[in-house]
Amino acid sequence: MSKLPGLITIAAIAAMGAQAQEVEPIDVGMSGGYFPFTFVEQDVLQGFEVDFMNAVGEEIGRPVNFVTMSFSGLIGALDSGRIDTVANQITITPEREEAFIFTQPYVIDGAQVVVREGNAEINGVDDLRGRSVAVNLGSNFEQLLRELPFASEIDIRTYESNLEQDVALGRVDAFVMDRVSSAVTIQESELPLQLSGDPFSEIQNALPFRDDDEGRALRDEVDAAITTLKENGTLRDISEKWLGIDVTTSGTESAESSGAEAVATE
Repeated sequence: MSKLPGLITIAAIAAMGAQAQEVEPIDVGMSGGYFPFTFVEQDVLQGFEVDFMNAVGEEIGRPVNFVTMSFSGLIGALDSGRIDTVANQITITPEREEAFIFTQPYVIDGAQVVVREGNAEINGVDDLRGRSVAVNLGSNFEQLLRELPFASEIDIRTYESNLEQDVALGRVDAFVMDRVSSAVTIQESELPLQLSGDPFSEIQNALPFRDDDEGRALRDEVDAAITTLKENGTLRDISEKWLGIDVTTSGTESAESSGAEAVATE
């Protein structure tokens, strides 16, 4: 009889330990500087990706720990195990698929050229020959430009931040970003910028995970949550809240209408 309290205590500790293991947080990396997907306003991290990952965490019953750093360091942090995944509009590419495993896409968009307002000389990607073009360092957009048949004729410049301001100031001729972010940036920042031509490449964005036992298990868990969030309309609602349109299931055509709508409401 005298051993019973001790046994109960041991059982309680074991139960607490099991519970703590069940609610282990997901460490999610993001830049905090890619409006409207992830940004800081009044010291609060917010945006599409934040709402999305919080919804995923709620669905699988795990808290989400956001870790912000420069975009160029996110993939390295994932590879080294400092974070579990990256929620920063990471595009699925053959090169990334060799290193990581991905969930299903949760945003489908298009690569967009943006120029200073009033620029009539650049009307799309074919007019980038002989021009300086800014892209975010480490982004897929640099790769898309380098795959163009006339890539050697483009002066590609990589930025950690402020590429929009440099185009608006005329320091660089254009920048390339996803169409949705470009349109919303133009609308919200009031910088003298304009979309140039149609998107020149469809991009599918998903969450990457390390290709090991733990990474595969977490990927499968998160992927199932994404399916649920698509089916119950939560992901659509998040997209419409931040972007004004649902870009979670449709392709480049939807992204084009998103850009047109955002510009029309300026």
